[in-house]
This record gives sequence, C-alpha cells and structure tokens, in this order.
Amino acid sequence: MNWIRTALLVSALIAPTSAARADAITATAGRQALNPVAISLFLVFVVASLTITLWAARRGTKTARDYYAAGGGLSGIQNGLAIAGDYTSAATFLGVTALVYGSGYDGMIYAIGFLVGFPMILFLVAEPLRNLGRYTFADVAAYRLAERPIRTVAGVNTLVIVLFYLIAQMVGAGKLIELLFGLPYWVAVGIVGLLMMLYVTLGGMLATTWVQIIKAVLLLTGTVVMSLLILGRFGFSVERLFAAAVSIHPKGSAIMAPGGMVKDPISAISLGMALIFGTAGLPHILMRFFTVADARQARISVLVATAFITVFYTLLFVLGFGAIALVSGDATYVDPKGALIGGANMVALHLADKLGGSILLGFISAVAFATILAVVSGLTIAGASAASHDLYARVLRRGRVSEQEEVKISKAAAVLISLAAMGLGILFENQNIAFMVGLVFAIAASANFPVILLSVSWRGLTTAGAVSGSVVGLITALVLVALSPSVWTATLKLGPAIFPYDNPAFISVPLAFATSWLVSILDQSSSAKAVRAAFTAQYITAHTGFERKPAGSHH
Repeated sequence: MNWIRTALLVSALIAPTSAARADAITATAGRQALNPVAISLFLVFVVASLTITLWAARRGTKTARDYYAAGGGLSGIQNGLAIAGDYTSAATFLGVTALVYGSGYDGMIYAIGFLVGFPMILFLVAEPLRNLGRYTFADVAAYRLAERPIRTVAGVNTLVIVLFYLIAQMVGAGKLIELLFGLPYWVAVGIVGLLMMLYVTLGGMLATTWVQIIKAVLLLTGTVVMSLLILGRFGFSVERLFAAAVSIHPKGSAIMAPGGMVKDPISAISLGMALIFGTAGLPHILMRFFTVADARQARISVLVATAFITVFYTLLFVLGFGAIALVSGDATYVDPKGALIGGANMVALHLADKLGGSILLGFISAVAFATILAVVSGLTIAGASAASHDLYARVLRRGRVSEQEEVKISKAAAVLISLAAMGLGILFENQNIAFMVGLVFAIAASANFPVILLSVSWRGLTTAGAVSGSVVGLITALVLVALSPSVWTATLKLGPAIFPYDNPAFISVPLAFATSWLVSILDQSSSAKAVRAAFTAQYITAHTGFERKPAGSHH
C-alpha cells in the first residue's frame, strides 16, 4: 500500500468507488443519522465556538498584531495546546486508528513520523522564528534577503499548501457529516465553510486559537476515556489486550511486528524526510510561534504540543488494538458482504458505540467534527495572512499600507479562501484526493523548510539561492507526485507510473538544498555580498532576541 494512501487512510472515507460510497453512506447514515446526542453536542460546540468568536471580535481585531498573532499575548501552554489542535486532524484520529486496526504495529509508523518533526522545530526553528518574525514565516527569510522575491515565493507556497490541505479537510468533513448526521454532502461542506469564515474574519487568530484549544482538550479527553474503557475490559493489562487482538486478527502475530507497509528502503527514507521536514515547513504551524511573547514561550509551546501529541498518538495505539479485539468480531458493525460498515475509517466511531453506546458515540462524533473545524480555521488564517501580509502589503504595495487596510484585505482573503475551499470540496467530492495531503508535506519539506533553515543558519545564502531552491523544491515535488503510482496510475489511470515512488522527498528535499547552495555560491553580486554581511546581525537577533537590524532590513 503506498505511503500517501496509507498515511491518509481516511481517503477511503473521502473517495472510495461510487458504489462502495453509496453503500457506506446508506448503511452508516441509517444507523447514526438520528443520533440526538451527536447532533446536540455538535450544536453545543458550534454555539460555544461562535460565542468565543464574538468575544474575540469585541476584544478587537483591527490591528495587524491582534488579528494575525492574537496580540502576541498567549502563554506557552495555551499556544502549545493550540498547536496540538492545529496538528491533530480528523484524518489523524480516524485514519491512524484505522491503520492500527488494519496492520497493527505498522500503523504506528506514520504516527511516529508525524511526531518526530517537532524536535526539529524545537531545536532548529522555534526560537529564530519568534525572534525574527512578526506574522508569517516569510518575515524570517526576508529579514536580510531581498523582500519582494522571497515573500512572493513564500506566499505562493503557503497558498498552494493551504488550498491542497483545505480540499482534503473539506471533503473529509463533508463525508463525515454526511455519514454521521444524514445531511446532504453540499450542505455539510457549506456548514464547515461558513463556520470557518466566521471564526477567521470576526475573531482572527484569538478566536481560532481558542477553538483549537477547546478541540484539543475534547479530543484528548475522548481518547483517554475510550482507552480506559478498552483497558478496563482486559483488566488494565496491555498484554491481554494484545493477546486478544492477535487471536482474532487475520494476520495473527504478524500485527505485533514491523514490515509490509513501507515496501523498500528508499520509500522508508523518503517517508521519514517528508514527515519530519514537512512538519517544520507547514505555514499554519509555524505561524503559531508569533502568538507568544518571547522565545522562551515559543519553546514551551513546542514542549507542550509534543507532550500532548505523544500522549494522543500513544493512545491511538490502544484504540487500534481495542478495535481489533472488540469491533472486528462483532456482527453489529459488519455489512452483509462482511465488510466494516462505513469502511475502516469509521472503526473509531464503531468502537465508541461499542464502549459507551449512543452517548460516547455522540461525543466522539462531535469531537471529530470539532477537529475538522479547528484545523480548517488554522489553515484559512495562514492562507489569508500570506495573501495580505506577504503578497499584498509587502510585495504589491511595498509596505505602503496601513494596518487597518492590511487587516481588511486579510479578512477579504479569508472569505475568498473559504469560498474556494467550499467550491473545491464540492468539485472533488468523487475524486481520490488523498495524494493532495501527501503533497502538502512534500511541498512543505521541499519548498519551505530549506529556505527557513538556511536563512537562519548559513551565512552564504543569497536571495537568488533561496528563491531558486524554493522554486525547484516546489516544482520537483509537484511533478514527481503527478508522475507517481498514486496519481499517474491509481488516479489518472495512465498506465505504469513514470516515477516509481509515491513520496518525492528523497529527491526534492536534497535537490532544493543543493540548488540553494549552488546558486548562492555562484552569486557574487554586490547585493549577495551585502546579504552575507548582514548575517551576523540576524544571527545575534535570532538567538538572543536583541534587535540589531541589518542595513536595509525590512523587518
């Protein structure tokens, strides 16, 4: 099974065949459409989140700092929970549980891969980001490099990542609500789009942050409760849980050992590079470091987020094996053809029903929906910030714009991004778009991470080198994914894939670094010499927070 479809197994929910999807919708909607607990909790969360949005709007979102960075007043603990909320999507909760349910130990490969990207952020970029940037990660690269080309490339990269990620989230949200609440798909997509539009335009980063914090707490609470109920059925013995799972799973004891999901060493290396470096290049995650007061709080944010995500992913292991032991042998959750109702991605919801009936099922269903709302809100504000702060204010207007005008442009961009996400979500309803999420990590690792890392750590980087490396990384990732088996063969049906691997990171990431290095070394222009000379001032500010602006800085 290729890494993209495996990492995003929730794509089975997004785009199975039309017949299978119809069967799944009919079967699952028939069972769960009238669950009053799920609908009630869903409405409670919507009302609570809108109340928070109105509160945030009253506190003011007129200044750019308030709108983009919640005034910079969040604590490290608050921001860490918000980062965790941004990072743990419904695809994670449903998809990783389904991976463990289907493959056992191998299912945790992806959970671990997503997790180990955070030490990379902690040790390499968190402190320089907070000390050098203001609202977007492009502020960091533009600190000493030429502003317009750097911000143009960074802004385009961000919008590409945000739109690809939003398509997957919107389609997943539409299918989830369609299955759980029995609403038409287009209505479900419209609800998600409208809510995220309200969160971002009215409440800005402050409202988005609190939606993410609440969602993170609810998600961890639900996961802990389910894990305790599972372990309680096996005398709180993990060994007994594993033994029960091994006895019932078709693969037997093989589910306790690695092997089988990653087909060769190159795929394994490429997967690791994409997950680790991609995490450190996601714009909606990086943007969160500007919401705290100083670098110390930025480091605390990463530690809190890492601790939260570690606990969460570890418990998904319990949920996956619990689903094997408790759900796979229960005829209640199997259709007449012997398949799990709703597909493997619904196994977490079936497990909730098994453990706690309609009450726990309703709570977990509402939490899954809250998870989607939090993630799409974070993505939307990241895209809107890139459009307004980087592309409009700094590139088009060359900084000659008031904060109020910039915020208005950002809100307008949020509306446009929301409408585009809704339209694309409806357009891609019947398509296999799982590769888009894989592409997000590939682009982030190839186009964003090299520029961020080199700009703060290598004196020799020039503007031409940074732009060239980013563009080469972006184009290489896009082209190789298009030529890969998951797109060329599985999606486009054009025959054997030209590029034999699903993940391009092992080529695109080194190529981006190499291009940046080579072009920078060859660049001996006067502007390149000035950029190199400005490195010392940037380095001091990046690691101490003391402001020593280089000549001509736009910071």
